[in-house]
Amino acid sequence: MATSRFKGSSLPDITFLIVVPTLNSHRLLPRLVSSLHAQTWNNWRVLFVDGPSSIEHRQWLESCSSADTRFLWIKQDPSEIGIFGAMNQGFNAATDTDYLLFWGSDDWAATTTVLSELAQSLLVSLDSQLELDLCVCRGRYVDKTSGRFSRLSVFHPSGLVDLTGYKDLVSRGYIPPHQSTVFCPSVRKYLARYSSGFKLAADLDYFLRLLEKPTLLVHCEEFDLVHMYAGGVSAQQTWRRLYEVFLAYRSAFGWKCFAPIVSRYLRRFKSVISRE
Repeated sequence: MATSRFKGSSLPDITFLIVVPTLNSHRLLPRLVSSLHAQTWNNWRVLFVDGPSSIEHRQWLESCSSADTRFLWIKQDPSEIGIFGAMNQGFNAATDTDYLLFWGSDDWAATTTVLSELAQSLLVSLDSQLELDLCVCRGRYVDKTSGRFSRLSVFHPSGLVDLTGYKDLVSRGYIPPHQSTVFCPSVRKYLARYSSGFKLAADLDYFLRLLEKPTLLVHCEEFDLVHMYAGGVSAQQTWRRLYEVFLAYRSAFGWKCFAPIVSRYLRRFKSVISRE
């Protein structure tokens, strides 16, 4: 494990649990696995939650888990439907001290030191006796065809954001990037499940429901945590995604929801244009 600058203190080690829903995606997973093996911070585990995949895919998962005990796979519970159902099993599998991340099969760690940087940031917060709910980094999308970076997903520059600041950001259309957000033990005591009413936007709904947590505390970092291929399932089901986005914002803001929705997509459009 990477050496902490808090050596000799009573602070606990930071353990990351990375939950990865899979479905016949074993050809994509070696990049993710390699990026984790290369990390300078070794205190991490991966839980693959597998849907009804082929024998070939499950043999790959079994081989990966046998080669490194930090990897484990389980079958997706048929009562937990879809990708967010698989992630709910990840919520259930996390220990009281895990720092939880949700990645896709086609995601990978941005650099070899990102988990070390993330762990050191969390250790600073613990040393300051701050009970963080979320630690939000940046996520960067990569075009599958060209391999070039495209949109950068950012919530806020580095620093602490309390509930008032969070409400302001969310009302202006800012939402933590799902794959580059760490779910700390504190927030999971408050909300440890995605809503089953959303197929594509349950992550957005989760972050909006945190507006009701009085003691919410978010720490933001300005480094890229994860690289992600653009064009996932939600991008292929645009109208369903838009409908669920509307439902989530309406639940949080009532009929004042249109301002944050418009702001959300204007910013996204600008970020795409700026990368072209």
